[in-house]
Amino acid sequence: MLTQRIRPRPAPWAEMRTRVRPRWLLPFVGFDWCWQWLAWALAHWSFLEVLEYLGSFSVLVAVIFWFTESGARVQQRHDAAWQVINTAQGKGGSGGRIEALQALNSDHIALVGVDVSSAFLQGLRLRDARLARANFSAADVRDSNIRDADLTWANLHFANFRNSTLENVDLSNADLSDADLVGADLRGCRLDSANLEEADLRGANITGIQWQHIGNVRGANVAGIKNAPPGFVNWALAQGAVEKP
Repeated sequence: MLTQRIRPRPAPWAEMRTRVRPRWLLPFVGFDWCWQWLAWALAHWSFLEVLEYLGSFSVLVAVIFWFTESGARVQQRHDAAWQVINTAQGKGGSGGRIEALQALNSDHIALVGVDVSSAFLQGLRLRDARLARANFSAADVRDSNIRDADLTWANLHFANFRNSTLENVDLSNADLSDADLVGADLRGCRLDSANLEEADLRGANITGIQWQHIGNVRGANVAGIKNAPPGFVNWALAQGAVEKP
């Protein structure tokens, strides 16, 4: 912002000229003297002060518009993320879906029914996500963190969740058949009516899982399973699970 200050009236040229020593400096002093007069004249021109106020006002208006349109910008960002996800539906690779899913989830947008089947989503971070009825079939979601998420009725058939964090995830009625859960953190998961047929649970941490009402464990590999609740392994083997190193 410009600062208005009263400039003293420049001395007449005749007076200035007498002060100049040596004489070869006269052209330079004269040049500066001309600008002194121009600056003095402009300092007394109110129009410039008005322009300064108008400039400040325009900044204020721009800030107001920026805040009033923030909702529209957020909606545009969400629409762009959904377009990325929907355009790549059923295709391999990432296609920007990791960033899109994480952006939507960070804004607390429900991802119910999202279809990311066959996608490469290694390292995905979707903590507390609402993913009921989502389709992760044949997706590569290794080394991901989806703790505290809602995956009820989700399709995780043939999905690769190896070494992923699924702590406290609600997997009720989810299809985990043929899923790769090797080394996964399943602590506190809810598995009511879940289908774990042929799922690979080797080395998975199942501390505190709610397993009493699991729907199907036929062919599930429970070899080396960690922190199994009392009675779980015997029950699973009796239901057709296997222990294959």
